[in-house]
Amino acid sequence: MIRASFRSFSMIGLAILLAACAQVQTTQSGLVGVNRTQTMSTLVSEAELNQQAAAQYRQILSQAKAQGALDTPAAQTRRVQAIARKLIAQVGVFRPDARNWTWEVHLLKSNEVNAWCMPGGKIAVYTGLLDKIKPSDAELAAVLGHEISHALREHAREQVSRQMAANVGLSILSAVTGSQAVADLGSSLTQVMFTLPNSRSNETEADRMGVELAARAGYDPRAAITLWQKMERAGGGGQPEILSTHPSSQSRIADLKQASEIVLPLYQGRKS
Repeated sequence: MIRASFRSFSMIGLAILLAACAQVQTTQSGLVGVNRTQTMSTLVSEAELNQQAAAQYRQILSQAKAQGALDTPAAQTRRVQAIARKLIAQVGVFRPDARNWTWEVHLLKSNEVNAWCMPGGKIAVYTGLLDKIKPSDAELAAVLGHEISHALREHAREQVSRQMAANVGLSILSAVTGSQAVADLGSSLTQVMFTLPNSRSNETEADRMGVELAARAGYDPRAAITLWQKMERAGGGGQPEILSTHPSSQSRIADLKQASEIVLPLYQGRKS
């Protein structure tokens, strides 16, 4: 009877998961050929996630302003925003509707070596990235292009979708077996089997799209290679915060070299 009930619950859970998922393509492929079909949960809409991101962004900016850590120093802020504007002007090649996003770019005073772009185009760069890595304009464009690409591909929504699917499945399994240990084990297995491989895919997509955005904006795409090499060296005995969510490796460097060569004519064409 327990086995029959488990099978019934499993089939119901599978039906729920399948019904709540859709195969989508969030962006056009560009020259770099990013064309992986993505699976998104219909329970997590783009609009809802963008709304949540905007609210969190406002809170972060409010806290930074209260601490005197928002958009200072002014010269660094102007530099970051100028480079970001050039990149944002190119987003239509991958996603025409992103031209109409309410883009925002701010500098946060922090020792962290970090930068990110929330869903809907909410960008933050930390002064630690500028002070410790000392990126050239082209290297900073590589960072920003990478982060913008995560938003264009809706990688955050994709990850939330995966997590929601895993949680639904584990809740059903745990309810049937009555075992929290099963849920914990299942959570670890789900992370290893699904989250990590897809995260690597997401990073590769953001790398490739980022160098194309940079090249189209007039920045040498090969700077992405020197940037990530600097990031690794800056770690010393530890690891820059940005590398905790953006792992680097020799295979990544090799892929960046290949992608940079593909889009190099775009950069060279803008120079001539």
